[in-house]
Amino acid sequence: MPPVPVSILRALNLTDASKASLSTSGLGSGFTSTGAIRALVPSPDGEGEEERQYFVKTSSDGKAAEEMFRGEYESLNAIAGSVPGFCPRALAWGPLEETKSRSYFLATEYLDLGVGGRTGSSLAQRLGKLHSTPAPPDPETGKRRFGFPVPTFCGDTKQPNRFHDSWADFYANERLMVILEESERRNGKDGGLREMVEITAQKVVPALLAHGHLGYDRNGNGQGITPVVVHGDLWSGNADRGKIVSSGRKEDEEAGEVVYDPSACYGHSEFELGIMKMFGGFGSTFFTAYHRIVPKTEPVEEYEDRVRLYELSGAMSIMQKLIKKYGS
Repeated sequence: MPPVPVSILRALNLTDASKASLSTSGLGSGFTSTGAIRALVPSPDGEGEEERQYFVKTSSDGKAAEEMFRGEYESLNAIAGSVPGFCPRALAWGPLEETKSRSYFLATEYLDLGVGGRTGSSLAQRLGKLHSTPAPPDPETGKRRFGFPVPTFCGDTKQPNRFHDSWADFYANERLMVILEESERRNGKDGGLREMVEITAQKVVPALLAHGHLGYDRNGNGQGITPVVVHGDLWSGNADRGKIVSSGRKEDEEAGEVVYDPSACYGHSEFELGIMKMFGGFGSTFFTAYHRIVPKTEPVEEYEDRVRLYELSGAMSIMQKLIKKYGS
């Protein structure tokens, strides 16, 4: 087994390298190299030692790796802070000082997938709790706003996540237009595509999501919407049954439905459902149980149109990758 890099040992406060091991067997990702660390640490009572397990990602992709891991670090902790055990907590990220290239790492709690049988909280229960918990206020203004403290990545597309007071402004500018501009940067401009996206951003988004409209019924009764933490890339490949193990945090180790690889933001709860419905894998039983916890936003009669609109950002991300691969 390769040794655990000193940078990671130091970040995890593992002081005895001889009691830590790194395994990369059977682990891998399209964007990063991954591994599992096992270490012995002093037990809380000081009478002996107990095992800790960690999951580690590394990448030599320079600035992109730095931003990607910072975004995932903040995304994981935004989710875990609201619903402990729903995803691994991120414990550390930073540069791998041992490498000559600009490499970075991300270390998290270890998530053991496929365990727990049918016990524990369901995906509907945990996601419903996440989407019922208001996002933290913006420290600069003291208001709850739509955005996220750092950029995140959906695949290899950077999402700046600049803060907006209006959800419609955020979705139009930080999702639809960002993806369009990235596609144009990579693949060249397409006048027809730009026209359709601009009409959607300038006409359809305000019609469905405008402040003063979303969150109010046809009689004008309502309170608008409150930003909540959304996973941001929740398809069936980023959810499973599982359990965090050997973390030292018993509150994190309840078996149940879990999620991972988030690309979070503070947004409208139904934004999550666009990706979930576009890729499938979540049946009517889930949505029925979820909406018992998080009712459909008013105007309810526009719910299906809103979800279709939210599907568009995911479809555009896929489209620009296909154009890059086959368009030339």
